[in-house]
Amino acid sequence: MADYRAIMRQLVQGRSYSEIVASLNCSRRGISAVNKVLVSHGLTTVAQVEEVTDQQLRDWFPDGRSKVSELYEPPAFDVVLKLMKQDRNFTLQQAWQAYVTGSGVDRKYGYSKFCSLFAQYVASNDLAATIHHEPGRTMQIDWAGQTLPVTDVLSGQVVKAYLFAVVLPYSGMVFARASLSMNIDAWIDLHVRALEYFGGVPQILIPDNAKTATYRPQRKDPQRLLNDRYSQFATHYGAAIVPARVRAPRDKGSIDRAVRTANHRIIGHLSHEVWSTIQELNEAIEVQVEVINDLKNPYGITKREIFTTEEASHLGVLPAQRFTQVTWKQLKVGRNYHVSTDYQHYSVPYQLAGQVLKTRLTDTAVTVFAGEKVVCDHGRKYGRKGQYSTLDEHVPPAHQNLGNLWSRAWFLDRAQSFGPATSEVITRILDRHRIEAQGYLGCQNILDSLGKKGKARLEAACQQVLNIQAVPSYTTLKRVLATISSDQDAPLVPRAATNTVKPVRPELPPLAEHTFVRGSDYYQEGF
Repeated sequence: MADYRAIMRQLVQGRSYSEIVASLNCSRRGISAVNKVLVSHGLTTVAQVEEVTDQQLRDWFPDGRSKVSELYEPPAFDVVLKLMKQDRNFTLQQAWQAYVTGSGVDRKYGYSKFCSLFAQYVASNDLAATIHHEPGRTMQIDWAGQTLPVTDVLSGQVVKAYLFAVVLPYSGMVFARASLSMNIDAWIDLHVRALEYFGGVPQILIPDNAKTATYRPQRKDPQRLLNDRYSQFATHYGAAIVPARVRAPRDKGSIDRAVRTANHRIIGHLSHEVWSTIQELNEAIEVQVEVINDLKNPYGITKREIFTTEEASHLGVLPAQRFTQVTWKQLKVGRNYHVSTDYQHYSVPYQLAGQVLKTRLTDTAVTVFAGEKVVCDHGRKYGRKGQYSTLDEHVPPAHQNLGNLWSRAWFLDRAQSFGPATSEVITRILDRHRIEAQGYLGCQNILDSLGKKGKARLEAACQQVLNIQAVPSYTTLKRVLATISSDQDAPLVPRAATNTVKPVRPELPPLAEHTFVRGSDYYQEGF
């Protein structure tokens, strides 16, 4: 239908028919009809055109199609919509058949016209989400593009936290959580948390084509397959996984909108704050997620209300057992009687140091086996790298009394293994500080950092510092140690010089009378 008011505006502004046709895509016959109405009613200005009511326009330019539509029986689209909400298998084809076979004397619309009118009804009532997405049928998943920084308070190291987002398209219910990793373990764990948050399982999971979830069996092959562990997860929960098609934004339009919302209302609100742990960050994210789900749409209804009243009952039941990822590894026990995996450390009995043990990793536990026997169990650690889980019964007796750790006696005991010169240097460093504990760090640096170059070399360097009567410190010892390239170059420990004074011989006693002594004539030649 032509926009008669717009045509009237341009005519009173003096536009030509060609210009009006090009700008409004209308016919010249329609423009001529509008021009006749302007002349007959004496409308010559834009202000007069704006005063014309919509009813006057309908009277001046009657639509023959509206008269024809009065001859057709109007479909009860509100009833059709209600049936589609109650029964996900109810289709427009069934609704149209019921419409044409029902009672009524007026003419009935054909199927194509019926669908077109229904689409108009949906658009005018803002019900696109209700029609395009069935309650409890799909769940869309993706990583948000932006990240949040997490700062370790001990080391000062800053790591990225990736935001995982999930949405139920029908109700718009959102779940989000941060993770320090985007690997398959984190991917599945976040899926489990999302399903537990919704309290049920949708029929279809629609992830984006993340490498975490899918892979190509051959390079440049458009076919993508699911990872084995992701398939096991879907089987456990009785859901189907249908990844979104590449370059098909309609397949994941809802999650794209949810990601934008998460970026604005989660990252936008939290990025300016400092987070020391991933747990602390996720607690703040949980608060923002609740705010998002409680936002009201233009009709005054929240996502949570739609989910509770219309969608929650359509979700599948969660299985009795939570899906647990199991990974087996062969780990060697270190000299510190700990096994290390994923940058975390777990203790075993110290007698097993140096052995290779079988380790079972789940989402919540670390179990170590020696053969078929369970050696120990630990709760699995996440977050900051380098954490230790140490059980008291695994510690050797020599390490159990740690009350004197980082004390004067502790440093002196370690220094004695290097030699007397090192012990003297450590003693002087501790005595030099008014508060003895202020020298602990310097002693630790000397014994650990410089001691790695060899005990003999550190002992020789300490002896040289003592010989030149320099103030012992880490910097001084480091410079002296730099001149000693090997143990052979290490200067010998000074020893007391040998006494060069000859002892005085005692005087001989006088010769006795019976002593025989040869005379000089005995040594003359000829005899």
